Amino acid sequence: MRPVRLSDPAVAPLLSGLAAHYEQLYGPNDEMAKVAAEEFEPPAGLFVAVCEVKRMWTREDQRRRGLASAVLGELEERAGDAGYHTVRLETGPRQPGAAALYTARGYRRIEAYGWYPQALAFERDLGAVSP
Repeated sequence: MRPVRLSDPAVAPLLSGLAAHYEQLYGPNDEMAKVAAEEFEPPAGLFVAVCEVKRMWTREDQRRRGLASAVLGELEERAGDAGYHTVRLETGPRQPGAAALYTARGYRRIEAYGWYPQALAFERDLGAVSP
């Protein structure tokens, strides 16, 4: 894993795959247009070449190998290194695998806080021990 900019050529196929996946789940949308590229820039943001917490996704042919958990662990570690004490994230109601991952890593359900009232929101204290 390595931090990259949203403009890195390695990111384009990831964003394309993510957009196709979300369109399959939720219909036409333009999720990434709702977020400025600067939000993924250090020190307040981070984009890892495999995925990022706000839009965490694993290609279908790479699932069930522990990659999402490894990426999330890396992001949690970097967040802690950057001085964060808590990680929050949301997933869609049609993504039970994501909800299961977050629960398995010690996240607890919280009230939805973002743009989507139907979202499943989670929070984890970075001081807690990871499963």
